[in-house]
Amino acid sequence: MTRAKPSDTNEPSKPRPRPAKSPVEGLVGGELALVATPIGNLGDLTQRAADYLRAADCIACEDSRITVRLLQHLGLKKPLLAYHDHNADEMRPRLIERLQRGERMALVSDAGTPLISDPGFKLVREAARLGIRVTAMPGPSAPIMALILSGLPSDRFLFLGFLNAKSAARRSELEEIAGLRATLILFETAPRLLVALEDLLAVLGDRPAAVARELTKMFEEVRRGTLSELVRHYRESGPPKGEIVLVIGPPLAAPENDGADLDAALRQALVGMRVKEAAEAVAAALNLPKRQVYQRALELKSGELKAGTADD
Repeated sequence: MTRAKPSDTNEPSKPRPRPAKSPVEGLVGGELALVATPIGNLGDLTQRAADYLRAADCIACEDSRITVRLLQHLGLKKPLLAYHDHNADEMRPRLIERLQRGERMALVSDAGTPLISDPGFKLVREAARLGIRVTAMPGPSAPIMALILSGLPSDRFLFLGFLNAKSAARRSELEEIAGLRATLILFETAPRLLVALEDLLAVLGDRPAAVARELTKMFEEVRRGTLSELVRHYRESGPPKGEIVLVIGPPLAAPENDGADLDAALRQALVGMRVKEAAEAVAAALNLPKRQVYQRALELKSGELKAGTADD
């Protein structure tokens, strides 16, 4: 996919007059608009979003260096107000004050739809509490694009953002939602992709999944397969480049005889492994949630110990 080309003219677009607003009881001050911006291809900026950026009095953004490039593409100059994780508590009252004075403010993230993995929800919550109008200009979203390209069920899904960078904590987070019958969507960095896939395989079992990277950009790629297949691929090829979204399918329906198969596999594994190791190996082999397998392994181990005590 080719990148969008800037306009052939260098003349800045003239601001459009503000549309008349219908009075809404209880609303005060100005307006906060959540404006979705491209995740890689400038051609994905909607006309409504461009029009609102032209009409806005100011723009709250994560990184002004990134937002200014978008404004240059549109031939615009606007006051930019940095609003991100590190200064949100300090900046939020200042932004609210401007809104209460009647300003029209656009809130943008570095890429995609605001409030997805950023502190914008606190600003929206405060503005709504104070009776300030909040609206949105919908558009690009990396998690949704990855989901619809993955070929995995999209009727029920859970967006997890970035999981913990440490493997033990990441596995603990995954165990909490392992049994949820929903497609999972998460962000990951290229250097951590392989270890994240290994943890997903160990905790969730060998589910179908997809690795989507560089979405809407020239080297867009969606690699589909089971988690074990993706692990093997990235062990051999090394980490990919670019921004990554992982999509993992919901738990597969267990076969009717999985109870007998599970017990047999666990008893065999417990001969030479500790309970945790046996549970991980069997969960991956039978494509079952690690928590379920671990619990059954504890029950079998406890039963063997009781039987041994009774024999004595």
